[in-house]
Amino acid sequence: MSGAIPTSANAIVRRVGAGFIVLYVLAYMGVWLALLAPVLVTLPLKINSLVGAEAAPGALGLVTGIGALLALIGNPLFGRLSDRTTSRLGMRRPWMIVGLVGAVVGLAVMAAAGSIGMIVLGWSITQLSFNALLAAIVAIMADQIPERQRGMVSGVLGICTPLALLLAAYVVQLVAPLGQFAMFMFPMAISCLVVVIFMIVLKDRRLEAVDRPAWSLHEFASTFYTDPRKAPDFAWAWASRFLFVMGQSFLLTYQAFYLLGKIGVTETELPDSIFIATLVSSVCWILSSLIGGKLSDATGRRKVFVLASALVYGIGLLVVAFSSEMTMFLIAMAITGAGIGIYFAVDLALVTDVLPDRDNAAKDLGVFNIASALPQSIAPAIAPAILALGGGDYSVLFLVAGACTIVGALAVLKVKGVR
Repeated sequence: MSGAIPTSANAIVRRVGAGFIVLYVLAYMGVWLALLAPVLVTLPLKINSLVGAEAAPGALGLVTGIGALLALIGNPLFGRLSDRTTSRLGMRRPWMIVGLVGAVVGLAVMAAAGSIGMIVLGWSITQLSFNALLAAIVAIMADQIPERQRGMVSGVLGICTPLALLLAAYVVQLVAPLGQFAMFMFPMAISCLVVVIFMIVLKDRRLEAVDRPAWSLHEFASTFYTDPRKAPDFAWAWASRFLFVMGQSFLLTYQAFYLLGKIGVTETELPDSIFIATLVSSVCWILSSLIGGKLSDATGRRKVFVLASALVYGIGLLVVAFSSEMTMFLIAMAITGAGIGIYFAVDLALVTDVLPDRDNAAKDLGVFNIASALPQSIAPAIAPAILALGGGDYSVLFLVAGACTIVGALAVLKVKGVR
C-alpha cells in the first residue's frame, strides 16, 4: 500500500488524475454493489426459506429495520472516529480495512444462518461494517479531491447507486445457479477487489496525535439535530426527503415479495425478474438525473423539479400498487426511475441552498442524511402492520408508499428560500 502522507484537507490544490477518479468511483460503486445485492434478492429469499412466505415479510422488516437503525448511528460515529484516527496507515485506510473484513464476516454469517436470530446478527455486522467503509470512502472527497473537481466527481458518484443496483441484480442473477452462498458472497468479492486496488494507490491523509480534534458525547449528539424553528426551510426540505425515502424504502424492501405474491413470479424466476425491473428503473434513473440536473441549473429553479419528480415517483408507486402482471410492473418501475433520478439530481442542490449555517455545512448535511437513513428503519418496522390491516395485500402497502411520496412532494412547497 502507498504510504500515508501528512496533509490537510484544506491544503488540496493539485488536480487529481483520471486514473485516481476512476478507481475512486469504482470503489464507491463496489461498496454499494455488495450492500444492495442482499437487499434486492438474496436476503428475502434466505428469510423466505427459513420461515416461509407468510412470516417472511415480518421477519424481513425486523432484520432490515435493525440494520437501518445501526446504519443511522454507525455512519456518523465511524465518520467521527475516522476524523480522529492517527494510524500510520492513514486516517481512512484503517476503517476501509475494518469495513471490508467486517462485511465479509457479516455476509458469511447470513449465508450460513439457520435462524432469523443469526440473520439479524449477520446483517447488523454487515451494516455497521459497510457504514465504516462508506464513511471513510466519502471522506476522501474532501481529503483528496480539490474543490474545482468536486462537482464533476460528485455528479459521477450520483449515478453510482442506480448502476450498483443494476450490477447487483445482474451479478445475483448470474450466480444464482450456484446457490445462496454465492449470491451473498460473490458481489462482496467484487467489492473487495476494487476497494483493495483503490487502497493500494491511495496516498491517505495522515493525522498527527497532537492535531487530533476534540471530541465529546455532547458534540457527537449535536450531529443529529438542527433546530427547525431557526431553519424552517431546511426543516421542510428534511421532511420532504424523509417522506420520499419512506416510499422508496417500501418498494426496495418488499418488491421481491410483491413479485412472488402478487405478480406470480416463482423463486427460480425471481433473480431474472428483479434484474429486468432494475434495468428498466436504472436506465430511466440515469437519463432523468442527467437531464433534470442540467435543466435545474439552466433555469435556476429547484422546487418545481423536486415537486414534480416526487409526484412522478408517487404516481409510479400507485401504478405498482395496481399492477397484476409483469408488463405493468415494468411500466411502473420506469415511472419511479424517472422520478427518483430527477429528485436526487436536484434535491441535494435545493438543500445546499437552504443550509442553516454554511460554516457548519457538514454537520447540517449530516442531519439531512438522517432523513434518508431513518425511513429505512421505520418502513420495514411498520410494513407488517400495514399489510395486516390490508389483509396481506401488497397493493395496500404500495398505496401507502405512494401517499407518503406525494405528501413529501407537497412539503417542498413550504420551502420559501429557493425558487
